[in-house]
Amino acid sequence: MNLAAIPRELVESTLFGHEKGAFTGAVRQQLGKFELASGGTLFLDEIGDLRYELQAKLLRAIQEGEIERVGGQKPIRTSFRLIAATNVDLEKAVKEGRFRDDLYYRINVIPVKLPPLRERSEDVPQLTEFFLKRYNARFGKRVAGITEPTMAMLKRHWWPGNIRELENLVERLVAVNDKEYIGEEDLPLEFHFAQLEPQGQ
Repeated sequence: MNLAAIPRELVESTLFGHEKGAFTGAVRQQLGKFELASGGTLFLDEIGDLRYELQAKLLRAIQEGEIERVGGQKPIRTSFRLIAATNVDLEKAVKEGRFRDDLYYRINVIPVKLPPLRERSEDVPQLTEFFLKRYNARFGKRVAGITEPTMAMLKRHWWPGNIRELENLVERLVAVNDKEYIGEEDLPLEFHFAQLEPQGQ
């Protein structure tokens, strides 16, 4: 579940579920992600964007294994493994009072820091191949690969949008190409001037 992609007013209901009549438009009971993930794994993307007032409820779900649906009167037991990701510096957010320190320490059990794509350009070819297969299948195309000079340009790119930016690029290239191999001329103009440093620095 991508917390940043859900309208703010729906986050609580999506996470914890709601009872019929809990709010305008709640015409039936709905199970939340925590109930649906019981016995399995829940991945919360962009956890740093979670509203401060909902963080206590999330902490209780993790700590006690209990949730309450919006409009509910009794706790519901749930057991799940939580994986969380964020682009936000949570330590800084804690110091600034935007993220609860108790929640931060509770979710920071096994931290995995993933360097930005620009710091691991050796991963670009494998990721590109993975996305080529995905979008060939989706669009019914047969793009076999990317030429070596083109791949060199991809590896030099700054990738401010990280892996999502690479995926979006490959999706676009596969969608508009019927050639066997994608060449330099197929890349957007900014890739022809890319260097491994941020723009303006």
